[in-house]
Amino acid sequence: MSAIPPALIVDVLLVLIVSQLCYAFFPYRSRAYVPVLLLTSLGIGLGQLWTYLGIADVRLGGANLVPGLLFAVALQPLARYLPIRFR
Repeated sequence: MSAIPPALIVDVLLVLIVSQLCYAFFPYRSRAYVPVLLLTSLGIGLGQLWTYLGIADVRLGGANLVPGLLFAVALQPLARYLPIRFR
């Protein structure tokens, strides 16, 4: 277990929680969950890139919280344009 960095565990949990909240509460018509999950993980990843660039941030454990949440929420309107369909 020590080989897995704590920031990775916090990031995965953050992606799952934020994607569920965005899927449940954003007022878009019915859409697939996978694009929401992908854009949320991209947003959290951009938040981690924010840390590597050395810009000021608010951290939760080893994860960069505020920029990751902002990027994840800002990318959600693009979920309907992703060509991922499971029908």
